[in-house]
Amino acid sequence: MYRHLARMENMSFDNFYAIIPAGGVGTRLWPLSRKDHPKFLFDLLGQGQSMIQGTFRRLAAICGSDHIVVSTGAPHVEAVREQLPELASDAVFAEPLPRDSTAAIALATAVLARRHGDHIVVGSFAADHVIRDEDAFTTSVRQAVAAAEAGYVTTIGIAASRPSTAFGYIHQGRSLASEITGAPDARLVTEFVEKPDAVTAQAYLATGEYRWNAGMFVMRADTLLGCLKSYKPDLYSAIMDIAQAWDTNPESRQAALNEYWAGIEKIAFDYAVAEPLAAAGGVAVVPGGFGWDDIGDFNSIAALLPSSNRQNIKILGEADLVSYIDSAGDVVVPAAGRTIALLGVDDLVVVDTPDALLIAPRARSQDVKTMVSKLSGDGQDDIL
Repeated sequence: MYRHLARMENMSFDNFYAIIPAGGVGTRLWPLSRKDHPKFLFDLLGQGQSMIQGTFRRLAAICGSDHIVVSTGAPHVEAVREQLPELASDAVFAEPLPRDSTAAIALATAVLARRHGDHIVVGSFAADHVIRDEDAFTTSVRQAVAAAEAGYVTTIGIAASRPSTAFGYIHQGRSLASEITGAPDARLVTEFVEKPDAVTAQAYLATGEYRWNAGMFVMRADTLLGCLKSYKPDLYSAIMDIAQAWDTNPESRQAALNEYWAGIEKIAFDYAVAEPLAAAGGVAVVPGGFGWDDIGDFNSIAALLPSSNRQNIKILGEADLVSYIDSAGDVVVPAAGRTIALLGVDDLVVVDTPDALLIAPRARSQDVKTMVSKLSGDGQDDIL
């Protein structure tokens, strides 16, 4: 069904393949998100679908379910297949060890190029993003595909609605509209900027020249592989050797993974490809005219959940398990199935699971990752 609708809407998507990297554990969402059941497998907004299911459905409406692959850790393959039964049998790339986004995107791209030709366009879209206005999302992807077909590695930049210090930024340069057919809003990327401090973020916002970096990248397969060959030749060589064995037989695939995967450099796509290529004038940005959120901590979940009362209590789960008096602004996750009672406490995060309880100020949501590191250092890896 999805493929039929996509073809009816825009035939150019026939050459487009979507990659969903699903590898992050989401340590800032502990103890809800765990290494054996990470955040993308959860329905974090109470919408009746997990984060990866929502991502898959959104992309399938554009390019069809048969043009989507998922790259995830080997321990999560069974759960991913259970949640996404529409995935083709050869559409899951199981990573023996986490090697960050460059290796995940590169391997999927190299295998897809061998299957369908190296002039296909691939797009990488994280499994745990929230998108509002899917028509606008489709429009942005369509422009990104056009820019990718012209030879650019293309990112979708999100309008910066506030001076956030939680996101990286994209500095937009001159218009590329006269050079690229089908991408009237495309602009050259002059640089990618790391997460700034508050003063710098405010200055970025005032110029109107910066957009948030959501980590969405669209490019031709040969463009990406050529960049890797230039910038990361060892990584490129290992990926190509694995890709050559991937579709032969299970034994050859496993042998290649055993030989090469552990030695692949662990590096994010932004650092390996996007930043050096932007300095060389090879990256374009198209605007993302849609609502976007990256659910990175409990505070970001709270911003998206409806309030349960006038005191702005946010509940993820069974609301009748939460009782409160003179409390306000709390985020509560009753995942253990028992009653949580709040009396005279404000702006807390309370996450109750069967084997771990987290209580923290909402303002310290980003620091949950530090708590996870401490627990690991204390030898409590069994609950992480």
